[in-house]
Amino acid sequence: MTLARRQFLRLAAVATALPMRAHSALAQAYPSRPVRVVVPVAAGGATDILGRLLVQWLTERMGQPFVVENRPGAGGNIGTETVVRAAPDGYTLLLIQAGNVINTSLYNNLGFNFPRDIVTVTAISRPPFLMSVHPSVPAKTVAEFIAYANANANANANAGKVNMASAGVGTGNHVAGELFKMHTGVQMVHVPYRGGGPALIDLVGGQVQVMFGSMPSMIQYVRQGTLRPLAVTTRIRSDVLPDVPTVGETVSGYEASDFYGLGAPKDTPPGIVARLNEAVNAWLSDPVVKARLADLGGMVTGGSTADAGKLVVEETEKWAKVVKFAGAKAE
Repeated sequence: MTLARRQFLRLAAVATALPMRAHSALAQAYPSRPVRVVVPVAAGGATDILGRLLVQWLTERMGQPFVVENRPGAGGNIGTETVVRAAPDGYTLLLIQAGNVINTSLYNNLGFNFPRDIVTVTAISRPPFLMSVHPSVPAKTVAEFIAYANANANANANAGKVNMASAGVGTGNHVAGELFKMHTGVQMVHVPYRGGGPALIDLVGGQVQVMFGSMPSMIQYVRQGTLRPLAVTTRIRSDVLPDVPTVGETVSGYEASDFYGLGAPKDTPPGIVARLNEAVNAWLSDPVVKARLADLGGMVTGGSTADAGKLVVEETEKWAKVVKFAGAKAE
């Protein structure tokens, strides 16, 4: 090998190593200033609470303030796009929610592609929805509910008489109900509300018959006996209501859940992503945090960034089929 070639190869190796060293140094120094975590919903509620629990831990562990910034609107798209357009430096992060993967097919003209434009640092939690009915509904099991819904639909050829409430078109509890319809063939009339609170009020009042609601919002009514739980929607039973079966125990292949994770803009340096992933997984392993997430109805997820990214792709594809089946469009 000639001297010139040896010198060329040496310089090429140095040139390759310099960016890697720069990224490594950047990751080791991260964070050196406050970090904002965009929560794409209004303050209050389970999503916001989760975000604030997370930033408290990250602030204490990483030595710089992590601050929640609520950016609601357009089903979470406004806050999400804020992060998509932010500099990929780790100082603007996103609390991912189920709406992010649903909206990919619900909205026709999004200015971004969520699975492509956001790196899912880690999955945090997959809380179940709770399929609950008003006590006037005679069904005490999922099988009995299917029979009841079919009997009522057959009595009225134009539409099913069972009304299914949701927090709005394309929300997690809406598509969980539509997935149930896909798997069972039952007819239910979707009644969308402007938020989960009004929907739950009408369910408790008997104006609608069934809802696939969030565990935290429904649990008090279940314990009071004003709502009857039929099943949880996740693959396994919930520790919060261990005697309540899963929908899948009756309806083969059915599984639905809410979804939370931490995201960053694409092209965020891998070292920073790795530091955040490590910190979030440490948070999720804390027994106090596990107990608090259980109170919110969540099942801890955690794991690698690669696993989280795969989950986002799978959920995006799954809910796209359900949105198409339901013919749902953003309001």
